[in-house]
Amino acid sequence: MTAAHPTWTIERVDWHDERAVALRTAMDEEIGPRYAPVFAAFDDETQAILAEDFAVDPATIVDVILVHDAAGEPVGHAALRALGTDLEVKRVFVDRRARGRGASRALMSELERLALAHGASRLILQTGDRQPEAIALYERIGYRAIETFPPYVRFPASRCFAKSLPS
Repeated sequence: MTAAHPTWTIERVDWHDERAVALRTAMDEEIGPRYAPVFAAFDDETQAILAEDFAVDPATIVDVILVHDAAGEPVGHAALRALGTDLEVKRVFVDRRARGRGASRALMSELERLALAHGASRLILQTGDRQPEAIALYERIGYRAIETFPPYVRFPASRCFAKSLPS
């Protein structure tokens, strides 16, 4: 199923879709170095625990979406996962070549639409203090800072947000 936006096309895909995997890999390559010094401050055992905290079990994924540019190229990724009784926004990423043109807003808008369709009354998310561009986006579109929620409580760079969805 796809949804059209003025500039973007949104496509629902499986977590294991090769394009989704490629975009998550690009995200890891870009964001990982920002947090390497934070992780390096922990011993090996704690690093292993943190890696488990940040792991995504594909069985918990409710939806995965890609955003395509006008040429049909996938340039962004986002997902929803079930986390307790909440739906959590996961792995929001837009390739550098598509940034600043509304792709991330299109992704977030579609996630909110999907969350409502799943019966959610709010969305939660975690990002990090070394991603000021992500924090700025979330705040601009109505997300408010909340207390750090599990499983991210052991990671000192975590910043968590929530947004109530219209009923």
